[in-house]
Order: sequence, then structure tokens, then C-alpha cells
Amino acid sequence: MANINIDTMTKLSFRVSEAYKSLRTNITFCGKDCRVIAITSCTPNEGKSNVSLNLAASLAETGKKVLFIDADLRKSVLIGRLGVTEKIVGLTNYITGQCEFKEIVCTTNYPSLHIIFPGPEPPNPAELLGSEAFSDMLGHMRENYDYVIIDTPPLGNVIDSAVIAKECDGAAIVIAADAVSYKFVRKVKEQIERSQCRLLGVILNKVSLNEKGYYGKYYGNYYGKD
Repeated sequence: MANINIDTMTKLSFRVSEAYKSLRTNITFCGKDCRVIAITSCTPNEGKSNVSLNLAASLAETGKKVLFIDADLRKSVLIGRLGVTEKIVGLTNYITGQCEFKEIVCTTNYPSLHIIFPGPEPPNPAELLGSEAFSDMLGHMRENYDYVIIDTPPLGNVIDSAVIAKECDGAAIVIAADAVSYKFVRKVKEQIERSQCRLLGVILNKVSLNEKGYYGKYYGNYYGKD
């Protein structure tokens, strides 16, 4: 079992850290039956993987036992961002029966946070994620973790996220500010709803926090005038 240091991803400014605490609180307010959560986006590069991992770390900071699953079997970025150089077996290895579950679970420098990486890219990602083995694994994880946060591929590109969402208690969409159209977001929203998964909401990412950005406009327009 490998041990992963995730400090490179979780060193946040005060304002961003407070935003994640608010997100964490909103997740807990979704109810005790909302514990397996898929995070997706419309397109690549909206910050979905960063948001997913930081949310998992924020939940773990409260003492909750959290499992983070990197389920982007096609193009994962986290192993590179976390600087993992050793060979790690992952989700595809387990689903295809090549190893035991305990072999794919990595510990982290957060005592109550574990990570599962994707493993080698398979030729049939959607089929693997829709398999009985994956469904059974999530069922087992419900009994062993307080929260399971699943980082899924952008739903605007591939169907994998909807396949995963079908097995989850809820899903959230990460949207980068000024990056995608309303119509595109609506299509992704409808795709999640067709999977019969509860849509928890939208996480607006990459918002400018300076005085000329969104918050500056908000306070200027609504609180700065008589």
C-alpha cells in the first residue's frame, strides 16, 4: 500500500480554504444518505480534479473517513500532479480481477483519507465502470467510509460520468467561470438526471477574487450604491 503526500494539491489561500469549508458544509447538509458523490464537468481543464481532491481532503479534516476515487480511466491527471513516480495498481486492475481491493487503496498524509488511482487505461472504460464489479465495490465502500468522492471524466466529452453517477447518491458539476455556455451546462445536467442520480448542484470554479472580479462586481453593484 503506497502512501501519497497530497500537500501539493491542498495548500490553499485563506479565501479558497473558506470556500471549500462552505462546500463541505453544503455537502453535509445534503443528508446522511448522500455519501457517494460523483464530481464531473462539461469540458476538460475546468479544475474538476483539483476540486474533487480538495473537497475530499476538507471532509477528511473533520475526522470523517473518506475515500477518493480517481475514476477518469481515459486521461487521469492526478498521478502526475501529485508527483507519484512508483508503479501503482488501480481501479482497472481490481475491476478486471487482477488484484485484491486492498492492493489498490493508497494512504495519504491525511490519516482518514485514502485514494484509489485509475490504473492502466482499458479499451472499454464505460463498460468497466458499468460492471457489477464496480457496483459491488461501491456498495462495500458505503460500509467502510463516511464519504466516497469520485472524480469522473468530463460528461460533455464521454458518457463515463453518467454511468458512474447511476451508482452514486448524488453528483455535482464543476464549471469554470466564463468557460462554457448555458446550453452546454443544461445538456450535462440533463444527462446526469437521465442516469437517475440526484444533482446536488454546481460548483463555480476559477472565479477571480480580486476587486475587479466577480466578488468586486457583486459588492460594487449591490452594496456600493445607495
